[in-house]
Amino acid sequence: METYTLIFVRDQHARPVQLAIPKARVKQAAIGLAIAVLIGCGLSWDYWRLRADNAELADLRVEALEQREQIAVFRTRLETVDSEIAKVTELERKVRIIANLPGTAGVGGEGVAELAPQGIEVGPPAGVPVDPTPPPEGLRGQGGGQPLPAIGEEVSGTEVLGTLADQALELSAASGDRVTSLESLLDELEDKRQRLVSMPSIWPAKGWLTSRFGPRVSPFTGRKQLHAGIDIAAASGTSIYAPARGRVSFVGRKGPLGKTLVLDHGFGVKTVYGHTEEIHVSTGETVERGQEIAAIGSTGRSTGPHLHYVVEVNGKARDPLDYIFD
Repeated sequence: METYTLIFVRDQHARPVQLAIPKARVKQAAIGLAIAVLIGCGLSWDYWRLRADNAELADLRVEALEQREQIAVFRTRLETVDSEIAKVTELERKVRIIANLPGTAGVGGEGVAELAPQGIEVGPPAGVPVDPTPPPEGLRGQGGGQPLPAIGEEVSGTEVLGTLADQALELSAASGDRVTSLESLLDELEDKRQRLVSMPSIWPAKGWLTSRFGPRVSPFTGRKQLHAGIDIAAASGTSIYAPARGRVSFVGRKGPLGKTLVLDHGFGVKTVYGHTEEIHVSTGETVERGQEIAAIGSTGRSTGPHLHYVVEVNGKARDPLDYIFD
């Protein structure tokens, strides 16, 4: 067997020590050392690469957090724009209704909340159904497509950004349509100024909205019937105001409505005020928007003090909430 001989001499008087090492063992040791060096280099490379990746990952986490914050701000702004466009659309719809212009389809008033009495503790008239249900979620600002998903394990920031981009395009198109529509509306309103001055557009009294326009169960007969106006409950003596310029066409008792006042606003529009306690104007008198004309009472067939308010257009009852802006 071929070997390598190592001779160790401690000093000139000591006997030399010989150590024979087989060449095969030397080769094996050299190969093992080389492998160990390679493994050490690989582990060192992995260690430094992991450190670099961890540093990069930390930076990416910070960047992702900033992007989420930016997405949240962007989403909030889009939702705000969406809500504002919905408000403008509703405002335009009401203007077209009172100005008798094209594009008035649709029924309003569904999302109107109760009017809180100011400093007066009163309850709604006994027997009159109160609707405390909050407006449906879909009626709190419409338009703008589907709701945006939240970023999570199943939804990436890229997907949310894509959805935001799509919604931004939809809102951009919607805002363009609104601008065009409002421009045409302004042109059409040029010759409608007198009509707008005479159209009812404010609340006739402060109180609680206890019954809306439309079918309801009568508190007297228990049968379903059309409620041709809205009921506003308040304490007896609460002021009633003219919602627009008009001429007093009727003052007196009117069957179940008790003491009743009717204003003729021209253009085929009339407003009716029933169950009043007192009426402060006379037949033939002209009143202006905001002028006090009567006081809430409980005359006629009534279960408690409230105002029965009706808007008629060409003899047909309409939803008064479509004519209220404030």
